[in-house]
Amino acid sequence: MQPPPPVVVMTQPQRGVYPQGSNWQTDLLDCCSDCGVCICGTFCTPCLACQVASDMNECCLCGTSVAMRTLYRTRYGIPGSICGDFMATSCCLVCSLCQLKRDINRRRQMNAF
Repeated sequence: MQPPPPVVVMTQPQRGVYPQGSNWQTDLLDCCSDCGVCICGTFCTPCLACQVASDMNECCLCGTSVAMRTLYRTRYGIPGSICGDFMATSCCLVCSLCQLKRDINRRRQMNAF
């Protein structure tokens, strides 16, 4: 009896990779689309940062970082750059954080998170 032929993997399976063309579910300054998230971000930024980090299974201190935004953006195939992520988090940290949380919530509703 001969052993079965070896399995050749042509493409590595990739977790969390979405087709290019995926975009943010809301714009950076789209505060009115989820007032609860924006109120939480405005009055308790550390709380919202911990929620975002927890949603992504990361350390609570990472929630407001450029790395977190970049990780999320690349995980879901959202176009952009590290420079753009840096500018968003530097110029408007609360707006950037709220956008992340709104996006997580919407993708969760679509069972895509």
